[in-house]
Amino acid sequence: MGALQQVLVVDDGRRDVDRSLAADLAGLGYASVTASIEAADDVLAVIARPAAIVLQLSSSPNPQIAALANRLREQMRVGGIPVIEMDDAGPRAGAPVDLKSRIGPYVLNEPEL
Repeated sequence: MGALQQVLVVDDGRRDVDRSLAADLAGLGYASVTASIEAADDVLAVIARPAAIVLQLSSSPNPQIAALANRLREQMRVGGIPVIEMDDAGPRAGAPVDLKSRIGPYVLNEPEL
């Protein structure tokens, strides 16, 4: 049995139970690692290659978050790792299925060890 693929979830510090992606990701067969905006680079340096990076952020404009999102997109593009932004609009019907389709086919393959 292969190891679960990891998805890095970067959030803005608001970790309400009803906003957590961990349960949705686990239900889809992914392991998740959650990090704050400030710790995202450090976490990326120590975890295995993620299948995707999800930015779970509030809808309030924040230049630090925008800069991080742009930088991550540029860095991850080379490796084909999607960077997905999700706002704080709350859960919606079909969210786990939409998340799976946005992560893409990479996660269906066994991870390289």
